[in-house]
Amino acid sequence: METITVEAIINAPVEKVWQYWAAPEHITKWTFAASDWHAPYAENDLKTNGKFKTRMEAKDGSFGFDFEGIYSNVEDHKLIKYGLEDGRQVKITFEETDGKTKVIETFDPENQNPIEMQRGGWQSILNNFKKYTEEN
Repeated sequence: METITVEAIINAPVEKVWQYWAAPEHITKWTFAASDWHAPYAENDLKTNGKFKTRMEAKDGSFGFDFEGIYSNVEDHKLIKYGLEDGRQVKITFEETDGKTKVIETFDPENQNPIEMQRGGWQSILNNFKKYTEEN
């Protein structure tokens, strides 16, 4: 099965991008694909073999799920790899050039939703991250 890739260039140095990506107090501010969703809870132990869990919920309480997994490889300011509970793998790279940071996420698709829908959802979350990081 082919992987899906999304990317964004964040107008901020990699140290800030990494911090906003990793700290639970920031994660809860950007980890959702649509404005009628939110992330009320996050925990994150960003190190190899560390665990993470983010709660994603519709603001009206109609639906929600835990997004969680275990990091298989973490290199500060460069690389994050993790496995989700269903066995899918995710790789994120961070590359800084001239004070801007390119974030590239590659992930295994799940079987329930169309590829374009999954790409769109992950891209929306990454766009939220870009907006939040640049504005704060």
